[in-house]
Amino acid sequence: MKRSTWHYLAAGAAAGLCNGFFGGGGGSVLVPVLTGFCGLEQRRAFATSVAVILPLCALSAGIYLLRGGLDVTAALPYLVGGTLGGWLGGKYFKGVKMTWLKRAFGLLLIYGGVRSLL
Repeated sequence: MKRSTWHYLAAGAAAGLCNGFFGGGGGSVLVPVLTGFCGLEQRRAFATSVAVILPLCALSAGIYLLRGGLDVTAALPYLVGGTLGGWLGGKYFKGVKMTWLKRAFGLLLIYGGVRSLL
């Protein structure tokens, strides 16, 4: 395996580990790892993260469901809202300047970090 392949495997493992431990958040790990460790351009890292996180989330949700930790009824409104938000985000993704995407992502990470500490 080439060195770059190992980088991608490590990035995927970090995202999967984060998703498994916390029930989500693999994308918040994956984007910085893909840009810094794997050398992907920021916009490509965002898009790659979305493609990787879907199966990781499905796997994590399946494990939580099998172990009795997932209330599907409670999750449905979030699924509907998330689907709509994901569609809108994907539709307008190319039209947003990279500077604003970076700032929004940074603010989201800061917000999540502060919420986790409080």
